[in-house]
Amino acid sequence: METVWNRAKESLKETMDEKSYVLWVDPLKFLRSDESTIAIGCPNKFSRNWLQDNYASLFHSQLSKAGLNGHRLVFEVLPNRGLRELPPNGNNGKQLTLPSMPKRIKAGDKYLNSRFTFDRFVVGECNEFAYSVSKALAHESHFPYTSLFLLAQTGLGKSHLIQAIGNTILQRKPAARVLYITTEDFTNEMIYALRNSLTEQFKNKYRRGCDVLLLEDLNFLSGKEKTQIELAYTLDVLFNEDKMVIFTSPLSPEEIPNMKKMLTSRLTSGVTTSIEKPGFHTRVDILTQKAIERNMSLPEEVTYYLAETITQDVRHLEGSLDSLTAISHFLKKKIDIGMAKETVKQLLPAKRLATVEDIQKIVSKYFKVDIEALKSRSRKKTISYPRSIAIYLCRRYTEKPLEQIGRSFNRNHSTILYDDEKVKRGIKIDDNLRKEVEFLCRQIEEKAA
Repeated sequence: METVWNRAKESLKETMDEKSYVLWVDPLKFLRSDESTIAIGCPNKFSRNWLQDNYASLFHSQLSKAGLNGHRLVFEVLPNRGLRELPPNGNNGKQLTLPSMPKRIKAGDKYLNSRFTFDRFVVGECNEFAYSVSKALAHESHFPYTSLFLLAQTGLGKSHLIQAIGNTILQRKPAARVLYITTEDFTNEMIYALRNSLTEQFKNKYRRGCDVLLLEDLNFLSGKEKTQIELAYTLDVLFNEDKMVIFTSPLSPEEIPNMKKMLTSRLTSGVTTSIEKPGFHTRVDILTQKAIERNMSLPEEVTYYLAETITQDVRHLEGSLDSLTAISHFLKKKIDIGMAKETVKQLLPAKRLATVEDIQKIVSKYFKVDIEALKSRSRKKTISYPRSIAIYLCRRYTEKPLEQIGRSFNRNHSTILYDDEKVKRGIKIDDNLRKEVEFLCRQIEEKAA
């Protein structure tokens, strides 16, 4: 009977989306069976209740195909046996793999997200060319170029496409030496190599030990002269040997501040393509596909409402579906337009508008700098740091276009984009910056209330 259950699980793996399978089905264990009952172990009560409510009929269908129509499926919570002991050698310092984590594909020292494939990428007018070029490059379909620059703002799919390229190449050629890395990690790795006399090892890794280089977030290179020079020389070697190189960035090479021309020319030597915000019909397609992947029953009017209301990026669309799924489950209610409207209110609260001048005053007072200093060309950290935060806050709390915000700080639109991205990234890793931004946000919201 256990063999039949394992075959049923394998069959479910082929029909369900990977995320749902890994989360709900993969952790299940066969416990016992008799003439009328099959007992299946679940990791916890929440899992048991969810499976009984949402997947029981699917399991029964699979067992029926195996000729077990008369058996009743019983879900039981597995006993908590505590943590497994480490092996005597301490696992050689390697991290133990958790049992229910999604499959990861190694590309150098990093891992690719196995869910980022071309089949899961929703194509529309906003990204059709980027998708086509990426797929052609991954399949080497008589594509005359070996480098690609994917240009897009956060949440529009550039990370999905660059990793889909890596996943496809490794699927076609498992022995291919694919290196996936962010520019920040590349920089940190280079600094470590310089400090520890490992320069040759670093160069060998990226110049001679690499067939495909996937490099994310090139905007991080701004002002990092040594990293730019090293990357330029690395690209020379890879291009001369017809190796494949793919980049991503929210800014084009020409727009990244303090970028050396020797590197800019190399970055733009291949194909550069941009991904725009998805239009209404593409947003509908995205919601429809993501709902299918989540096994959600999403009414058409809810789909259209979300597509009309949530226009920022794909991540916000996915977040709305995850929220609706959770609310529907815990409240034991079907998803309807009323639930969708309440969810959108929570995800997208009414934007509290402020003026650029208000934000400049609040920031200058907090950091004790003159407003004129914020507008100056000074690159001193005591000026540039609060200026970047002020720009981020202007992007967040005003509806002014980039050009207008730029004029308020005597900056061009690419510098405004760069500072905005820098603060967004910094908030995730720097607690002091995050606390300062949160405090200033409260000040702005209280003033606008």
